[in-house]
Amino acid sequence: MNPQALWGYVCLLCFSFMSTAKGDLQLLFFQPKTLYQYRYTLDIQLDHASTLSPQGAWLRAEALVHLQQLWKDQGGEELLQVQIHDLKAQHNPEKGRSQGSAGASPAEIALSQEARAELQQPVFISWNSGKVKAFYGDEAESILISNLKRGVISLLQLQPHAGNAVEEDVSGRCQVTYTMSNDSILKTKDLLRCAKPKFGFTSINKIFRVEWQPTSRSQYVVKGNLLHSVLVEESHVLSPALRSSIGIKISSRQELQLVSPPAPSPAEVAGKSLKDALAGTEGQHQPLGMASVPFRRVCTRCPSLRAYLKAFNSQRVKMDTSKAATTSQFQRFIQMLRTAKKRDVLQLLRKAPEEILPFVVEAAVAAQSVASLAAISDFLDFGKKPKSLLEKFLYAAAFSPRPSGELLHLVLDKLDGKQLAPEVWETGVVAVGALVGKLCQQKLCGLQEVERGVETILAGLSGAEEESEVVIYLLALGNAVVPETIPMLLDHVEEGPTAITTAAISALHRFPTQHISSKVKQAMRRIFHEKRKNYEKSCRLAAAEILLDNEPSPMDVINILLATNEMEEETATFLLLKVQHSLHADHHPARKIMKDIMKDPRINNYHFFSKAGISSSFSGPLTVTKDLRSIFGLDLLFLEGGFLRKSVSDFSLLSGGQRLRAAQVTIEAQGMESMLGENILEGEEEPELTAGMSAVFFDVQLRPVVFFHGYTDLMAKVLLNSGEPTNIVKGNLLLMDHHQVISLQSGLQVAIKLQGGLGLDISADMDVSIWEQELKTSINSRGSLAIDFQAELDAPFLQATMRSQMEVETSIHFDTMLRFSSSPVLMCLQLRQEQVPYREIFTVSTSAGNHSSATRKGRKGTMPGQEFALHQANSKTCNLLLTTEGE
Repeated sequence: MNPQALWGYVCLLCFSFMSTAKGDLQLLFFQPKTLYQYRYTLDIQLDHASTLSPQGAWLRAEALVHLQQLWKDQGGEELLQVQIHDLKAQHNPEKGRSQGSAGASPAEIALSQEARAELQQPVFISWNSGKVKAFYGDEAESILISNLKRGVISLLQLQPHAGNAVEEDVSGRCQVTYTMSNDSILKTKDLLRCAKPKFGFTSINKIFRVEWQPTSRSQYVVKGNLLHSVLVEESHVLSPALRSSIGIKISSRQELQLVSPPAPSPAEVAGKSLKDALAGTEGQHQPLGMASVPFRRVCTRCPSLRAYLKAFNSQRVKMDTSKAATTSQFQRFIQMLRTAKKRDVLQLLRKAPEEILPFVVEAAVAAQSVASLAAISDFLDFGKKPKSLLEKFLYAAAFSPRPSGELLHLVLDKLDGKQLAPEVWETGVVAVGALVGKLCQQKLCGLQEVERGVETILAGLSGAEEESEVVIYLLALGNAVVPETIPMLLDHVEEGPTAITTAAISALHRFPTQHISSKVKQAMRRIFHEKRKNYEKSCRLAAAEILLDNEPSPMDVINILLATNEMEEETATFLLLKVQHSLHADHHPARKIMKDIMKDPRINNYHFFSKAGISSSFSGPLTVTKDLRSIFGLDLLFLEGGFLRKSVSDFSLLSGGQRLRAAQVTIEAQGMESMLGENILEGEEEPELTAGMSAVFFDVQLRPVVFFHGYTDLMAKVLLNSGEPTNIVKGNLLLMDHHQVISLQSGLQVAIKLQGGLGLDISADMDVSIWEQELKTSINSRGSLAIDFQAELDAPFLQATMRSQMEVETSIHFDTMLRFSSSPVLMCLQLRQEQVPYREIFTVSTSAGNHSSATRKGRKGTMPGQEFALHQANSKTCNLLLTTEGE
């Protein structure tokens, strides 16, 4: 035997053995001049996650798929013609949804002649042993029908051996895994990692996003060299991260089954290349992408702004931002404005009465369309409009869930070179910081507008002369959270007066742990341990918090604990309670280290932790659900004489490993030592008598509010007190804004839309009674939340919409009462929530041919109000104080 032939035979034998051992199949191909007929079936079911909802939408389609090889080259590449015949579709009618599936027969869907004609137009693919190399069709064809054909062609995308691969099909470019079993090939697709052209948008904060849990499994049966059947099953569960009970479940099943032995077919084209072969087919066929093309449904029943303007009544209307009806209307306004033209938006702004103009401005900013921003730009004159309206615009921009570069550009232009009222200027600066931070979270730090925003803040900080100006720019850097600005913050953190040091530390505390470098920690150690100069107690405590909250070293924790022996009693009490809290908080980064340190009896003993001060620090859950934990925290730092130095009330949301400061209100009073006859510690600066408030809402720092500045101002406000609380936030915010397209394996698509609006009315009051030696503070929060979650299925012959709506209203009051005439000082804290009315509505609507239907179910109720027990000692003090006050 020829040695070369023998060697070739041995290699072929080894290759065959290795392939068999791995379970691989032979190469796949289709015979020329042969017609293959497959039975194609498609089943799709959409359901609400809630058991209270009506039965969902269901679709079934059947067709014959004709497949034949037209051309093949020597390398095995084939040109296949794929054609859909006799498609029939059914869906569940309204009667079946309202009464259940039993006893309700499916309704046939009548296809139009145009749809039938387009469906039967053939498409062509370049195919090589299971791999679809290219797709050719008519680019003028309907998007929905073209996508359906992509779904059928994607069933032919496979490989006849085990392993991982990257494939491109109707879902995009996806990671897939193949396993083999006899004649079967099992393909698992990782839909979360599929890459396709960007479409849609989502909120920056993950707590306000949509959770998506997809699965996709395909089973191929190959006999010999021929594909006999394909079965694809996929499922998708989507829901708002905050509330999974209003989610949507999508299940889809496709099957392709060879129905008869291949039949002879004369179809064949000649050509030296694939291009020549394509030219020999009927019609014009352009190369098309395999990934499905997003389809935008045209809403024919949605209200237009132009129609609204025709019926608009400009009479005075009072809107309560804390009511769910107002929040729902706010969402409808946003939807109208997103499709409106500039002239119509401008007309609405000019016609709106003064009472609802802030509402319209907030909606126009939230819509964030090119037309709405252009109209706002023309309408708002920062030299003439009331400062309250300008602040409303700036805060609406700062709270945007997904701001654009155009929005930041508009804000910067409005602030540039203008002589503004102090309140407007301060709000504008912190809003620029918030917009810069949110754009960087979207990986848009490279935008010119972002660079201009950072330069504006840094230039302002460098040129600021007044202490109050420096504080505002530092708070803006805290909103921006740009790592490159940390050196500038460190320049201000150690050498400035108390207000500047406090603002700089507060800004540094906003940065994630990876940016709290050793240099930052060294600066915090110097402040806490007062290595260079003496610092006000609140500055030292803030520095200790940064050390404890960012991967603390055991030595840092021990040194902080030991330092409490040298501190004043109230400061030491507060800090020790902070440290103890870290032991009980699951999410706290110092918890493990603290547990190890507490094993040392020299530290963990009664003498060390038995400080007798009245300062306190604690936190605990308010509500706990499957999806969310809301936590209330309260820090109270007192002076040695019993007067409140600083209080921080914090409402945080924890979901999916994410933490969001929904609301944090800080009330501070300085300079009270001299009024109480206390001595200032040596080296400490004597602060001026002031009281004020700062707030953070949804991780956006607002401009601080001053209650009084100086003794004269205090006495004037005590004597002339109107009794009206100070407004912190009042308005409407768009918290959730999500649009996503799910490409099903069948080529059909489901558009997921989420809007969540929040109406807020938060005010605070501080009442100081010099004569009765009492201090009362009150924070009243009233709000409403409206969530609208939709899934829209679009097919060439059916449209179905699943809609979940939720509305809730709530009022939370936090009151503190302090009587410092007695010894020890008596303090009462009250946190109470009023009744909570809520409503949920679930809707299923379908449109097939000329027939449309809708089914709706829902529920409403009221959850009882409650007063939260903070701790036992507080309850006893409240009973004493409130009983005395009642007498």
